[in-house]
Amino acid sequence: MLTNFVVSLSVVMGAALAHAQAPVIKIDGSSTVFPITEAMAEEFQTSQRGKVRVTVGISGTGGGFKKFCRGETDVQNASRPIQASEIEACRKAGIKFLELPVAYDATAVVVNPKNTWLKSITVADLKKMWEPGAQGKINTWADVNPAWPKEKLKLYGAGSDSGTFDYFTEAVVGKSKSSRGDYTASEDDNTLVTGVSNDLYALGYVPLAYYEENKGKLKVVAIVGGDKAPKKNEAVLPGRETVENGSYFPLSRPIFIYVSEKSMAKPEVKEFINFYIGKSFEIVPQVKYVPLPAKAYDMVKENVKKNKLGTVFGGHSEVGLKIEELMKREGSL
Repeated sequence: MLTNFVVSLSVVMGAALAHAQAPVIKIDGSSTVFPITEAMAEEFQTSQRGKVRVTVGISGTGGGFKKFCRGETDVQNASRPIQASEIEACRKAGIKFLELPVAYDATAVVVNPKNTWLKSITVADLKKMWEPGAQGKINTWADVNPAWPKEKLKLYGAGSDSGTFDYFTEAVVGKSKSSRGDYTASEDDNTLVTGVSNDLYALGYVPLAYYEENKGKLKVVAIVGGDKAPKKNEAVLPGRETVENGSYFPLSRPIFIYVSEKSMAKPEVKEFINFYIGKSFEIVPQVKYVPLPAKAYDMVKENVKKNKLGTVFGGHSEVGLKIEELMKREGSL
């Protein structure tokens, strides 16, 4: 019995030691991209049978880029393209990178399920709610539209380190990071889901996948995109079809992972990235995001193979970028 115990203990300790010594792939960044990368990490680690560990953090796109451009992480989850200041930070630290689009996301505007007065909303009314000048002036629903209740408007949205915050403010307000400050902010989208689901007079915005996972707790609001929208006067709900055809405007966007060139030289990182891109067409829709066309993933694979560095966005985001345009750009990198 004692001999069996010693043998069993040795096996357990040996396995624990091997796990501790396994190479670690460090990932951080966007909470929007997190569900995709988490799913990839789990499948990859299973396929590796403990030979590689993958850690995935959530510090927001902006917070993640700070770590990435200091060389602290191998892979960066990003719900918007890398910005000019981040490109410069990476350059100063000698961090070269690959930019890899992995999916499309729609930012869903959500309210409490018991909200009876709001089925659709214009981008103009969203701007009235969220622009900096609204603070102290737009306090109730009726302040936005007299037909709505004279009840306190409670807003929930992404924190300032979030790529979703950057994109939403640019798409709705017209300038990235331009927002009223008196709202409940979090880089964790689950916190926003909880807040809106518990408050009748709440309105918030979250990645579509978080709405899809919480349909019983939230009600999604159709968006009237305005003059620049393909269907300018129509109320359009977020979904795979409306994202693919570009009609869910302006709150559809590509999402990315970035990989440092130095990390790509590590065999385990290179294998993980190839695994990630190879599995994206299958796994992305499983976690409620919109996959790129199969030929787009082939293009991304080719860019990885050629070690193509840099960004096609010039250090800024673009509102309403269609999938076809993204593919043209990535093909020209």
